[in-house]
Amino acid sequence: MTQRHTILIPGRVHSRVRTRVEAEFDTVVIDAADASLLDTEARARISGIASATTINAGFVDAFPNLKIIANFGVGYDIVDARHAATRGVMVTNTPDVLSDEVADTTVGLLINTVREFPKAEAYLRAGRWVSEGAYPLTTLTLRGRTVGIFGLGRIGLAIARRLEAFGLPIHYHTRNRREDVDYTWHDSLSGLAKAVDTLIVVVPGGAATEKAVNAGILDALGSNGVLISVGRGSTIDEDALIAALKDRRIAAAGLDVFANEPNVPQALIDLPNACLLPHVASASMSTRNAMADLVVDNLLAWLDGRPALTPVPECRALDRKPA
Repeated sequence: MTQRHTILIPGRVHSRVRTRVEAEFDTVVIDAADASLLDTEARARISGIASATTINAGFVDAFPNLKIIANFGVGYDIVDARHAATRGVMVTNTPDVLSDEVADTTVGLLINTVREFPKAEAYLRAGRWVSEGAYPLTTLTLRGRTVGIFGLGRIGLAIARRLEAFGLPIHYHTRNRREDVDYTWHDSLSGLAKAVDTLIVVVPGGAATEKAVNAGILDALGSNGVLISVGRGSTIDEDALIAALKDRRIAAAGLDVFANEPNVPQALIDLPNACLLPHVASASMSTRNAMADLVVDNLLAWLDGRPALTPVPECRALDRKPA
């Protein structure tokens, strides 16, 4: 009889993840990623973790028989994957299945930011169209814009393809030039910002991108500049952004992610030239269900001795398969 593995769910996770994990495995659920909530015997039984929360090195080390951490989300900076790899623990994420949804949302957020559609709808609903006349003409438009994408991975490329269809020239910055696209590459973020007037940030979080979009980058973007952020809130220096929007050193910003979610600075909320969403880029039922299925399918594959479906880069070299 095949060994029935035990999976730990620390903290909140998508309901479909929990339902499928409970159907496929023995399951332990705790309120947070705190190993002290489990005794030694319980920790020894854990083969895998399904989570959408911070998993640090200490938590990884608390489970002597841990084989895989399946992260719900394409971004996995909340998981110490490098340390997990040194322990022979596979880490997976959920790329691809959300790329199109996030790209669609990004384009919608960009259009809403420059054309002010949420504000125009609020104007109508408040009866102001009747009492005050037509909504004021928007000062911004997509026409004539040049788009720069900071991070041309799966999602960035999906965004670029959509905006290319809008007739907009595409530039990008990544560590290395891509050989499979004809878009203009810049070897620095500052160079990209100087060359465009619309900057879309879709890079992962982590130390390498912490506050990468700072006052200097915003000034390079210029007074007609529009910033769109859909990757990780940590990539934007929010204080610098608030100042740039207040002083009209850039024209507008559209944000779906923030540094301290769900807490959004009131100063940002109060700005008329900021279009804000509560981290909903991939938040459709079909996409979140597909992400949940990929979490569980990764657990099933790795614990059955098969390759993980979507290993993160730090763990791709792992050749140890669990018993």
